[in-house]
Amino acid sequence: MELDAIEKQIARPEFWEDQQESQKILTDRKRLENALQTDEKLASKMADLEAYFELAGEGENVADEIRAEIDTLCREIDHLETSTLLPGESDRLNAIVTIHPGAGGTESQDWAEMLMRMYRRWAERRGFKFTLNDYQAGEEAGLKSATFTVAGEYAYGLLSAESGVHRLVRISPFDQAARRHTSFASVYVSPEIDDTINVEIKPEDLKIDTYRSTGAGGQHVNTTDSAVRITHIPTGTVAQCQNERSQHRNRERAMKFLRSRLYELELQKRREAAQKVEDSKGEIAFGNQIRSYVLHPYRMVKDHRTKFEIGDAERVLDGDIDPFIQSYLASRRTLSKAG
Repeated sequence: MELDAIEKQIARPEFWEDQQESQKILTDRKRLENALQTDEKLASKMADLEAYFELAGEGENVADEIRAEIDTLCREIDHLETSTLLPGESDRLNAIVTIHPGAGGTESQDWAEMLMRMYRRWAERRGFKFTLNDYQAGEEAGLKSATFTVAGEYAYGLLSAESGVHRLVRISPFDQAARRHTSFASVYVSPEIDDTINVEIKPEDLKIDTYRSTGAGGQHVNTTDSAVRITHIPTGTVAQCQNERSQHRNRERAMKFLRSRLYELELQKRREAAQKVEDSKGEIAFGNQIRSYVLHPYRMVKDHRTKFEIGDAERVLDGDIDPFIQSYLASRRTLSKAG
């Protein structure tokens, strides 16, 4: 068995001498353990379902239990199916997500805040860890920019489906005339790369600035210039962090974000060269959106790439975005095979 062979490798005294190789082996072990756990869980659910059907055959009233077990089993299968749609080398990694509002001031800034809440709720639903790394508050409401990490199995692969411009149509809570407004915000997702992936960054290519942390208040507001912003001059890529109290820790995390974004840029170049993938990082405005969230005059969320739509917009904004992710990943695989 492959897992047994890995355990024998780990047990060798010289295992930790090559840190990079040992990390790869540990990652493989975790992947295999997760696969075995999933297999055992599905087998257990099937056994429970069979037991309930036997009870039903004996005249017991277990219809509610059967429905609940089928619903649970379907969710497990959906998750398993989704994992088969993510074969990329970075798909299993954690995700670093950055949200920026488009033009429109308070309206778009509030929409950007709503999107961040949606992803936070999605992470909670999946049992993933959500960590806010950088937050620039809007003048009246919402946010000017936010960067957060979602840690969990396949977090990057799943959230990569969310990269692009998101459009909201609603009656504005900030308009005294109660008029309908359209707002835009962009979502950018990159993998949180680990030490097994090498990204070369020259010190002379970096511009490092420090500034005073800002945010929602309380313990996260510092009185010293501990926040750090790092600009990669050749590409114009910017990474910043203000969540930590220490400037050293903020700089360390900002460098990690920068490495991840530069890695994602390289992956994007490869995808465009090999598959001519349409660039989804265009202007944050009408015509470039990947998804529309309509709250007036009707309620619907529609993905413009797959045409998939859901009428319960509130459910989606509360974090139920898996159907959109699965639909996009499935369509991407179909297009890849066709190409």
